[in-house]
Amino acid sequence: MIRAFQRCAVAVFAPSPILTVTVENGPGGGEVHFHAGGQGFWVARLAASLGARVSLCVPLGGESGDVLRALLDVGGIEVLAVRIGGANAAYLHDRRSGERHSIVETESPGLGRHELDELYGVAATAGLASDVMLLTGPRHERVLPPETYARLAADLRANGRRVLADLSGEPLRAALRGGLDVLKLSVEELQAEGLAAGASLADVASAVRQLSRDGAECVVVSRGSEPAVAVVGGRLLEVAGPRFTEVDAHGAGDSMFAALGVGLAAGLEPEEALRLAIAAGALNVTRHGLGSGHLNEIERLLGQVRIDEVP
Repeated sequence: MIRAFQRCAVAVFAPSPILTVTVENGPGGGEVHFHAGGQGFWVARLAASLGARVSLCVPLGGESGDVLRALLDVGGIEVLAVRIGGANAAYLHDRRSGERHSIVETESPGLGRHELDELYGVAATAGLASDVMLLTGPRHERVLPPETYARLAADLRANGRRVLADLSGEPLRAALRGGLDVLKLSVEELQAEGLAAGASLADVASAVRQLSRDGAECVVVSRGSEPAVAVVGGRLLEVAGPRFTEVDAHGAGDSMFAALGVGLAAGLEPEEALRLAIAAGALNVTRHGLGSGHLNEIERLLGQVRIDEVP
């Protein structure tokens, strides 16, 4: 399996990278940590840790963008950057008390017409050169027109590429219009979209079937510690992974999404890619750091993932 992952190529569309600065306890009263963040980067990092060759399509600008350029350049990730006039989003958090206190946060800039054209060109060509394209969302809907997702999904699928999305709001609805091979959502996002009244199997099953009819061939909904629900090839599935004490539940969905994309890019059948995704998400909650995890540990968890068809 490892060799198969090393042969696959994954493109990640990430319109809102963010520079994260945190102050934590350490020798002399405190330590300052600088990291790249944002959904797109966390997805790319996990995909690269699984062995895939990753192309990360991002807009970078301002001083925060200059710092981000260096932080995004980790092993296995090729940064395909478009220079923009605005400065990338950044935040400074103080966690010395054990709680997260926000000192300052800035927002992602909206992209101008020419900047958007450049980013679209970079993403479209990267997607065509890859086995799959993973679409991640903006931090707010003013970053770029939602219809960008419809165009990108439609163009890549028309040229024989698989497109996966982890989106919400207008970008989600636009991507569905373009057509998706796989849509990944959390149950909270499903409820926020008004697609499910609750988190029960019956509520989620009805919603995933509707999303499948709306333009997503496969739909996967994570439900925290409860089994995920998926529609794969018209079959309704419940997928349960091992349960661990949560160190940090944030990023488990991003790990699932990345692993799902890498599995499909490597040629796994959809159910086996789903098994890989659930194992990656389960491991993520045991770790500090979003979109983190190693292939060896994830592979060892595959036998602990149960897939049941729902009548």
